[in-house]
Amino acid sequence: MAIALNSPQDGLFRLVTGTGRDWALHIMNAHASATECTFQTALLHHLASAAAGTATPRLKLSMAGQLQVTTESPTGEACVVRMMSWIPGAALSATNKSLELLGNLGRAMGNMDRALQGFTHPGALRDLPCDLRHASRMRGHLPDVPDAAQRALLERTLNRFEARIEPRIGHLRSQVIHHQISDGQVRVDMSHPHDIAGLIGFDQSVHSLLIADVASACAQAIQNMADPIGAACALTAGFHEQYPLRPEELDCLFDLIKTRLAINLAASAPHHHPAATDLVPAWQLLQRLDGMNPRFATAILRKACGFDAMEGAGEVRRWMATHAHTFEPIVRPHPARLTTAQVPYGDAQHYMTIESAAQQPLKATAWWESYCATHRVQLGLGAWGEKRTVYTSAAFESRFISGKRRMHHLGIDLFMPAGTAVHTPLAATVRSVQIEPDPLDYGGLITLLHEPKGCPPFVTLWGHMSHEAVARLKPGQPLAAGEVVGYMGEITENGGWTPHLHFQVSTDITLAAAEILGVGEAEYLGVWADLFPDPTSLAGIPAERFAAST
Repeated sequence: MAIALNSPQDGLFRLVTGTGRDWALHIMNAHASATECTFQTALLHHLASAAAGTATPRLKLSMAGQLQVTTESPTGEACVVRMMSWIPGAALSATNKSLELLGNLGRAMGNMDRALQGFTHPGALRDLPCDLRHASRMRGHLPDVPDAAQRALLERTLNRFEARIEPRIGHLRSQVIHHQISDGQVRVDMSHPHDIAGLIGFDQSVHSLLIADVASACAQAIQNMADPIGAACALTAGFHEQYPLRPEELDCLFDLIKTRLAINLAASAPHHHPAATDLVPAWQLLQRLDGMNPRFATAILRKACGFDAMEGAGEVRRWMATHAHTFEPIVRPHPARLTTAQVPYGDAQHYMTIESAAQQPLKATAWWESYCATHRVQLGLGAWGEKRTVYTSAAFESRFISGKRRMHHLGIDLFMPAGTAVHTPLAATVRSVQIEPDPLDYGGLITLLHEPKGCPPFVTLWGHMSHEAVARLKPGQPLAAGEVVGYMGEITENGGWTPHLHFQVSTDITLAAAEILGVGEAEYLGVWADLFPDPTSLAGIPAERFAAST
């Protein structure tokens, strides 16, 4: 029995034999060139011969021993025909798209693309409209997008591709790739729903960027996911396990995922009714990705593949640990000589935590000052990575994971009276001085650039500071080691907190002060540890003080 299958250009049939082993009959479009036809046949034959480790359709020889034959269509045109093994299984959208399944999809793709490494054919060098390398061509479709906000979203995506990715294309690996791993091209083994039964549909294969294969698969697979970047990490890490990606490829991946979505949406615009719903998940995903900081998304993808989230992050951490004994004290007297106590922000039920979260800093401060007087505490400490419930404003909602909040502290806190001077532990250049006025924000905010010998440059952030620094410090101004940076701010100028310094390091020196995350998601704490490493040693505080504070 022959069952006709949906195919936009070619004739495609499932041949049901009743033996448990079915076949697919593929009748190529009569207008397909001979080069295109032989390319697809040669590609499938190569994958079968290379024992790729991923199931792909295997060609059945004709009675004359040929991989493809030519026949005449009812209209008298010559058509190429080939028969292939049928790979049973469900489409990706018919599953729950678990991270395990997406990881296995990445592994299947990695095996396939590794087997295609070195495979060449004249038909692979074709010019496809949807090739990621030529995304700029989609600008011609933008006037066909009726919604102004959606049109602007596509334009932003293409602008960024042209500015940041297009100049790098010549430095990225290229080879023959599948190019269109989408719902219909993935077969999931429903008897083992975390496993990939095979990959099919090679009609859009082309010689293009290797990382474009990963980007195209991610653009489809991570739709309708609560944590799309986490889903992309699972797929990408699986691919990397079988066919290692390079850091410069991962640095382009996030933007290429967005670009693939933009290409698909722009190409559909001339033929798509505005009320249709099948493109809604793609639009929703592109809108979500557009709201994410691309530096952070890229860091997450790099970390998933075993690289530093930021190039040089490991070197900065090691340098700070090795040179801890050389730093000037951040407060005077030296913090190691002060009596310390842990500030109870890690306890969600504590009075100080509750009042701080309720934006009642006077009550929280009164309790803290009383505690310090009773216990003779000179310095309050807040640890890096501590989980806190005081971050209650909408600003702390996760941009990456739906329904999650950022709750883990990515700096350290030093609580002392307002007006306490703080000093740079090493030579610096002022990067920025500003005021963040929103409640529970930083208030006075300063960033310094440090370029120590033998270490990649890094930035320190000084939050909840007095506003006096705005008039005193200027960008580009040098500061010697030990020089005053500023003063801990009053409640009225520090964002509405009990007076303290939030001290943080950023290994990404391109981030603006307001982009540096002071609080992060638990799911990506390992990434934040690379981007914003624990500055305890830089501040001159013995690490054991955090555990031993009372």
